[in-house]
Formats: sequence, structure tokens, C-alpha cells
Amino acid sequence: MRRRLNAEHIRTLLQQVKADRQQGLSWADCARKLGVCQMTLRRWRARFEKAGAEPVGRSDDLEVEVARLKRLVAELLLEKQMLQDIAQKKW
Repeated sequence: MRRRLNAEHIRTLLQQVKADRQQGLSWADCARKLGVCQMTLRRWRARFEKAGAEPVGRSDDLEVEVARLKRLVAELLLEKQMLQDIAQKKW
């Protein structure tokens, strides 16, 4: 079973494809050289070669930050609820 490639590795492969294309290789030849299908190569290009694309790992960093903030909000809501219960003497 093949493992997924990380964003940095895919960007490196796309740079390699760009160099191969400048030497005159077709898209099919480039895909064959990498061992992927042409559609995978197109998807990688669409995802990682956008104008103004995010730096590598930026979306991963954002996902980690969002998860951390969600945990923080949950803890604060729990603490708020506990304080309200104590204030109303429901314990």
C-alpha cells in the first residue's frame, strides 16, 4: 500500500516536472516518470501551483491552531457553567 506524500515532497516533484517539461517531455512522460497517473499530476498542479498559494504547512498549522482554540473555548464554557451552578447553589 502506498503512503500519502506530504506537501513539501509534492512541491519538489512538481519542480522536477517543470524542469522535465522545459526539456521537452510530455505530461504523460512526466507522470510515468514519477509513477503517478496524469490526473494525479493535474490535481497536484491545481492544488500546489496556485498563484499566491499558501506556504507549505500553513494549512496544517491553521488546523492545529483551530483545534487548540476549540479546546480552549470548551474548557472556558465548562468553567463558566460550573461557576453559574455554584452561584445558584445547585451543588
